[in-house]
Amino acid sequence: MGIEFGRDICCDQAKSEKLEWLVTNGIGGFASGTVSGILTRRYHGLLVAALEPPLGRNLLVAKLDETAKYNGHIYPLSSNRWSDGTIEPRGYVNIERFYLDGAIPVWEYAVSDALIEKRVWMKQGENTAYVMYRLLRATSPLEISAKAYVNYRDYHGTTHARGWETGVEEVENGVRVTAYGGAVPYYVLTDTAEIKPQNEWYYGYDLAQEDYRGLDHIEDHLLAATFSKVIEEGECFTIIATLDDKLGVDGQTEHASRKEYEQRVLDKLEIRAKEHSGEVNDDLRQLALAADQFIVDRSMPDDKDGKTIIAGYHWFGDWGRDTMISLPGLTISTGRADVAATILKTFAKYVDKGMLPNRFPDSGEEPEYNTVDATFWYVEAVRRYVDASKDMRFLEDIFPVLEQIIDWHVKGTRYNIKADPEDGLLYAGEEGVQLTWMDARVGGRVITPRIGKTVEVNALWYNVLCSMTEFAKALEKPFEKYESASRLALEGFSKFWNGQLGCLYDVIEGPGGSDPSLRPNQILAVSLPNSPIEKDKRRQVVDICAEHLLTSHGLRSLSPDDKSYRGHYGGDQGSRDGAYHQGTVWGWPLGHFALAHLRVYNEPGTALGFLKPMLGQLRSHGVGSLSEIYDGDAPMTPRGCIAQAWTVGETLRSWLEIQRSLER
Repeated sequence: MGIEFGRDICCDQAKSEKLEWLVTNGIGGFASGTVSGILTRRYHGLLVAALEPPLGRNLLVAKLDETAKYNGHIYPLSSNRWSDGTIEPRGYVNIERFYLDGAIPVWEYAVSDALIEKRVWMKQGENTAYVMYRLLRATSPLEISAKAYVNYRDYHGTTHARGWETGVEEVENGVRVTAYGGAVPYYVLTDTAEIKPQNEWYYGYDLAQEDYRGLDHIEDHLLAATFSKVIEEGECFTIIATLDDKLGVDGQTEHASRKEYEQRVLDKLEIRAKEHSGEVNDDLRQLALAADQFIVDRSMPDDKDGKTIIAGYHWFGDWGRDTMISLPGLTISTGRADVAATILKTFAKYVDKGMLPNRFPDSGEEPEYNTVDATFWYVEAVRRYVDASKDMRFLEDIFPVLEQIIDWHVKGTRYNIKADPEDGLLYAGEEGVQLTWMDARVGGRVITPRIGKTVEVNALWYNVLCSMTEFAKALEKPFEKYESASRLALEGFSKFWNGQLGCLYDVIEGPGGSDPSLRPNQILAVSLPNSPIEKDKRRQVVDICAEHLLTSHGLRSLSPDDKSYRGHYGGDQGSRDGAYHQGTVWGWPLGHFALAHLRVYNEPGTALGFLKPMLGQLRSHGVGSLSEIYDGDAPMTPRGCIAQAWTVGETLRSWLEIQRSLER
């Protein structure tokens, strides 16, 4: 079944403004909004351009407000919420249907006996967005008028105009907007519509989601032009928002090009699935298209064709940890192993003191290396790529980087990260720094510091040592030191067993001793290829996680029985960060739980059953994608990013892996 909503959802303002759409351009830019048409976030816009791809993202074109004139009557198609609480116009009441055609959002508006279609997409590799209008049904001509509202600001901010004078100049096929001296000019163009340049600020757009998040939620936008076109049944026209002053304006050709691109993405998924006798349904196809939205270019001085992964939309850039966790699902599972290789090569150039960067800052500063686990996820991604591609030349080329990673972690690197020579386990952490994926801070306080020997880091460390042993043997290189280190780490891992609770400690040998908090981190000790615990203990880990942490949309980050548990994620930033890893459900570990359950119980059908509710989330929050997090308490409302790379990637990867075992 495709993703589609009728009038029961579209015409219900409360419901339709909580459903958000997203289209991307492969270089970090995007367009996004709500099904209702109401702007609810500072990140909503028709053109959020990556001025320094894949980052430097700026809101340039906020939206188009459309009306339809038909048989003497005027019908609003757009909707806005204003600072006094009013919603005007209320065009959402005319939405007959909203659906996704592949990854392209499509609205159908019914006005009298006429039916109008609207489509939005972006051009791959360019900061260009298209909006196409087509008259599907009518008994007489219909006029569509679209007002283009623009801006020029960092996508994390809001605009309060206060007399801001912006240049709007008519050019061929549209208008050029120059926000101020030195600003990058951009264009709003059309293929066939009439153009009326304007220059008038509209004040007081109210962004409800920013209000909910405790942030500035009032915004101003500039009306730059009005585009009008009278069309007959079957005719169409297009409005384009772009940075390209030499852009062609043939909307129908560009639409066909976008559809061809999406088909190539789906064809690769089908080929990969057939290689492994896997079945591809509509939801998996939708996930493959969602996966493509995170893969973007990252050009470097010595490599113009580099690739990376955006961690989540709307507000994340490319993060080392998120990239490596999500990479196998986003690329290898979708038949795009070549993209995986490119990303791995790109990140290899940033390895420093044996560490992978955690984050590439938006403003272009030096990468930040405050992560202990991203590097090990990198090695695991290398293992999965080599296993899928049998690309031994790649392994030969990358092996010196992997050797460097191990050597630095053995002798010690940043933030007290060092293998303990006594037990082979990895210690990490210092006061005031968060190094694991549970990295929230409130002010200067780290919510879950986890200093010491953490369970998932050491499960990953053991796996890395096992992988290095296999790599060295395959390349006919000395392997003994990796094999010896893995044996020592395996013996040392027994320290994590909490016999009283029948599960693994979250942290051992920290400043306060061992931490028995029941968190999802321990599931990796079962789900990763090389498990460092015995079979009976694996079952106990799976069972206790199922009892206390498992939900339909992921694993809780903390047991509800813990006094620090927070079952709702919301409020200002301090409240949100305080709940982020204290009970909030995360989608990405669900794939690891399902694979761990399969490993323990060997019931593929049951394991797939844990993932099926996630496929239903394609029709919620970020339509066509999967969210970052969910409330820990029922009904587990989706929160955070509307589209998160590791949630999509791990759902895809685990589903296809379990499906293959089912068919065997």
